[in-house]
Amino acid sequence: MLTTTTRVVEPHELDDALAVLDREPVDNAFVASRVRVSGLDPWRLGGEMWGWYHRGRLESLCYSGANLVPVCAGPEAVRAFAERARRQGRRCSSVVGPAGPTADLWARLEPHWGPAREVRRHQPLMVADTLPEGIRPDPYVRRVRKDEMDVLMPACVAMFTEEVGVSPLAGDGGLVYQARVAELVGAGRSFARIENGKVVFKAEIGAVTPRACQIQGVWVAPEHRGRGLSVTGMAAVLRYALTEVAPVASLYVNDYNTAARATYRRVGFREVGAFMSVLF
Repeated sequence: MLTTTTRVVEPHELDDALAVLDREPVDNAFVASRVRVSGLDPWRLGGEMWGWYHRGRLESLCYSGANLVPVCAGPEAVRAFAERARRQGRRCSSVVGPAGPTADLWARLEPHWGPAREVRRHQPLMVADTLPEGIRPDPYVRRVRKDEMDVLMPACVAMFTEEVGVSPLAGDGGLVYQARVAELVGAGRSFARIENGKVVFKAEIGAVTPRACQIQGVWVAPEHRGRGLSVTGMAAVLRYALTEVAPVASLYVNDYNTAARATYRRVGFREVGAFMSVLF
């Protein structure tokens, strides 16, 4: 008798899905934020939410959209999600999530989907829940206004290209990426220090839930690096995050980016785990 099954989670199962997501609020912030805004309808969510059920109870999830993201997935669930993803064929631009299950998922998919453009196996996951002592937040870091999109976009494109290795303008000319940036600006979650019409420092609070938020897109203009702007800028963004958004702020960073990791530690972030990203 089968005791497990895998299928698309139905919209009426929202409470069950949120209960799974709330088990690991920091690890699951990205997926949880999307579900809380859009529910489980694939059209609104931008992808399907797969569920792994044990004895009829929803135990694990996997978001299958622009990213493939395992959620609270043990070995059996990962095996089931990998089989479903293999049958469907690759539709995502990345596989990303907690390092353990993501590594297992990719090991099962690589023979069918590989090779990847890049695999980042260990990306430290860092959290902060208090403001740093002895660091004055940059008073010039502020929310980006809607009428400053033209100023912000070149910095966002430069950050994305530097981080991911390809331009977000490829393919559709950047329409989807620009819409996402505009969404964050409109929500008041895009922050920057702007001097003489150019972005000097920027970061966004991307994913938001009542229990955690995720800082992303941290960038300092190359000509301004080495001046400590990342430390004071991050202190300013962290202050916004903790006082106005959620009790815990998180981020994940490439393990080889020692300068960024040092900056985040200075601002009060500590490592609590690791993510892994597979980029196509």
